[in-house]
Amino acid sequence: MTKYYSIGTIVGTHALKGEVKISSTTDFREERYKKGSRLFINKDNEMIEVKVQNHRFHKGNDLVLFENYNDINKVLPFVNCEVFVHEDDLQPLAENEYYYHELFDCEVYYQDEYIGIVTDIVNYGASDILVVKKPNDKEVMIPFVNDFIIDVDIKNKRIQIEVIEGLLENEN
Repeated sequence: MTKYYSIGTIVGTHALKGEVKISSTTDFREERYKKGSRLFINKDNEMIEVKVQNHRFHKGNDLVLFENYNDINKVLPFVNCEVFVHEDDLQPLAENEYYYHELFDCEVYYQDEYIGIVTDIVNYGASDILVVKKPNDKEVMIPFVNDFIIDVDIKNKRIQIEVIEGLLENEN
């Protein structure tokens, strides 16, 4: 079964020549949006393959022009559609680096105590933060930094953390 991974959402168009404005969730902008890169747009549950013709960063968004989509009328139907990369186009990461999709649904433990499951990852500027849903349906936020993350075992979907005072009491 073919897998696709979300890298952002088309939130609008820019000017009249077919550029789309993408709110990106990828850390690999240069790689994903380089000329000739293959992307997929999910339009009505159909994956439409497009190739990047041009990319630039403008006011917090990625402006992307796709080959053969050089008119605003051709890209208007893509507004509010999610943009994906094919699993074959994922680049290998360095040791101790992970794609977000690999961290979702990992079980989080402090020593042998089950804390919860990773349901989201957010970034407020300083670092990525794991949102962990506890068995009581409350959420805790754990910074994804070496001070808190002891081990990440992607194969077994398990993350071992270190706890400091107040970390797990920080429930929503």
